[in-house]
Amino acid sequence: MRRNNLKLNSTLSLAVICLLLLTCACQQMPVPQTAQAARPREEFNQRQKAAQKKETYLPPSVLGAIRDPAINESSGIVASRTTPGLYWTHNDSGDGPYLYALDERGAGRGTWRVAGAKALDWEDIAAGPGPTRGANYLYIGDIGDNEERRTEIIVYRVKEPTIKSSDSSATKRTPLTTEQADVIRLRYPDGAHDAEALMVHPKTGDLYVVTKVSFANPSVYKAVAPLNTTGSATLQRIAGLSIPSLFGGMITGGDISPDGSRVALCDYVDGYELVLPDARIAFDQIWKQPLKPVDLGKRKQGESIGYRLDGRALLATSEGVHPPLIEVVRR
Repeated sequence: MRRNNLKLNSTLSLAVICLLLLTCACQQMPVPQTAQAARPREEFNQRQKAAQKKETYLPPSVLGAIRDPAINESSGIVASRTTPGLYWTHNDSGDGPYLYALDERGAGRGTWRVAGAKALDWEDIAAGPGPTRGANYLYIGDIGDNEERRTEIIVYRVKEPTIKSSDSSATKRTPLTTEQADVIRLRYPDGAHDAEALMVHPKTGDLYVVTKVSFANPSVYKAVAPLNTTGSATLQRIAGLSIPSLFGGMITGGDISPDGSRVALCDYVDGYELVLPDARIAFDQIWKQPLKPVDLGKRKQGESIGYRLDGRALLATSEGVHPPLIEVVRR
């Protein structure tokens, strides 16, 4: 019995020694190259997923419907700077040079005729600085060109009216009138383009136009402030965008956040956002950032997107009579 115990103990000891040697050998064996490469990729993907989750938007909610029947092709939206909590919109081609003020539930807060302006194909509206220091300006983009025949496009710049409660009675039949608009004439450096997205940087006043291209990559064009109002200026092509959509680059609206750190774009169905990773980086580096999809909800034909004045949410409308006013809040 004792001999058998000794034999068993020797066998166990030998097994333990072999196990220890095998463990040491495994620890010293080099990790396959694919496994080494997979580890940082996995860590990077986890960081990216965490960042995307942090930057995601809540599901879209309908704040109300645009009640004014005169607004039947809402093609742009921008938050008022003079009257916080209100918004400006306008119709697509076929309407006159009218701006419509809305509250956050879609109720009309007045109609203005833009003095000195015509409406060939208004497609978007933006807000930004202008020639008078400290004043707020609206920029209306007469930039549509479905047949790509225009030798120049026009952007109207007008001082933003302060919206009073008594202005709600002003309609398209009895509109108020803005101050005289400046006429900014622009040409593309490479021929005519159709475009529906106009943006103005809130600090520099630089103007941006994003072209609308079916099943192809759109281009970003820039006019550097101060903007010429005495002749025609040539835009600079500064970037191309790859839109993650089956529709390609059919961009129908855009806006720059009030702090100048974000860009929102939309097509007929979806929204997209680009974000500067660092406030110290030059703004035009934003066009190199990845486009993050944003769900804008159900829109019949989405052609407008704009930031809320605090920059914490996006607003969107749609063409058609009494379209929904949609808000998407960032987490």
